[in-house]
Amino acid sequence: MATDSPDPAGTAAAKTVPAETTPVRRLLPVIVPALAVGIVSALVLLGISLLAEKLQDVLWGTLPDTLSIGRYSTLWMIVMLTASGLVVGLLIRAVPGHAGPDPATTGLVDPPLAPGVVPGLLLVTVLTLAGGISLGPENPITAANIALTFWLGRRFAPGTPAELWIPLAAAGTIGALFGTPVAAALILSETLASRARPGALWDRLFGPLAAGTAGALTMTLLTHPDFDLSLPAYTSPHWGDLLSSVVIAVAGALLGLAAVYAFPYAHRAFWALKHPVPALALGGLLLGLLGALGGRLTLFKGLDEAKEIAADPSGWSAGQFAVMAVVKTAALLIAATCGFRGGRIFPAVFVGVALGLCAHALVTSVPVALAVTCAVLGVLLAVTRQGWLSLFTAAVLVGDAAVLPMLCIASLPAWLLVTGRPQMQLYEDGTPLR
Repeated sequence: MATDSPDPAGTAAAKTVPAETTPVRRLLPVIVPALAVGIVSALVLLGISLLAEKLQDVLWGTLPDTLSIGRYSTLWMIVMLTASGLVVGLLIRAVPGHAGPDPATTGLVDPPLAPGVVPGLLLVTVLTLAGGISLGPENPITAANIALTFWLGRRFAPGTPAELWIPLAAAGTIGALFGTPVAAALILSETLASRARPGALWDRLFGPLAAGTAGALTMTLLTHPDFDLSLPAYTSPHWGDLLSSVVIAVAGALLGLAAVYAFPYAHRAFWALKHPVPALALGGLLLGLLGALGGRLTLFKGLDEAKEIAADPSGWSAGQFAVMAVVKTAALLIAATCGFRGGRIFPAVFVGVALGLCAHALVTSVPVALAVTCAVLGVLLAVTRQGWLSLFTAAVLVGDAAVLPMLCIASLPAWLLVTGRPQMQLYEDGTPLR
């Protein structure tokens, strides 16, 4: 007579249910593809940046010199920026995939584009960067690297989970942009923390951190990127700095929010033209007029220009710094809504630097390093809605850990001001994200 007996060792279940792979065995195979993705992402960024620099030298040096026109004269800025808008508009109209979706509806890390869109996207990015448009390379380069990595990964490693490739490409690009994998880890940690998934956060960051490290090291070894503004060290904090840091960060957040609230209206006005060519030509003309008002330092993505104004904090008056901050904010708003492909982080940094220098010029007792970093923090919080990115970028501009406690304090009221409000990004129907 047969009887049922218990199976205390669970041998029957072990025969039918495979044991879960340990984290180590899951993570080790990720290292090699992550390193490869990081290196390639950095090389794509470097190649596009070098092409843009060479073309910029021609457009803003060789060409006006040949025509006997001042390189940054009012006439040349208006002509050059209007022409840039016209050419970019024609290219967007002609290239496959129209160089990607409407940039006002995209963020820094988005689902992969079709690979056929990438060549046109990179071409218009080079022209945008070289033409003096107030946008950075981060959004289109990240989108291009994600598209290429996803396509190549699915083609040559079809057994690898598809969702792995997007964070690897994003981290490699961000690490290369900032010259450190810390920026990539901070940005992706916010994204991953918002998604309820099993496993430790560092397990999910393991591959992206490797990719970010490879991208950062590749860029560092080849070009030595440097974000330090070489401002005087923040050596003697005092109680009055608490109030100063909060006021300046909130002022930066308010200026950023002004652009955020104007974003859907500006976008609607440009796209009422129903065609990229007149929208971008008009946008270029307006950017040329703003350049004539704010001067050459308000052109381009803004990082080199921010270093230039920070090198001589007493070289301009408070009013001139204020004009630069407002003009650059308006230029960022126009460039991001009329259809140019580009990112908003680097021009927002220039806005913050100019605003911080304005605050220091108004109240010279406020340390210049504190004023600049708090203003950058406030503007970036409003524009990017990324807390870790904003803190990291503000701190890295001075390379001084002494400013971090003040930045953390200043971030609290600034975040309360921006959280829950519209973002500088739209849904496809033109309504703002929240």
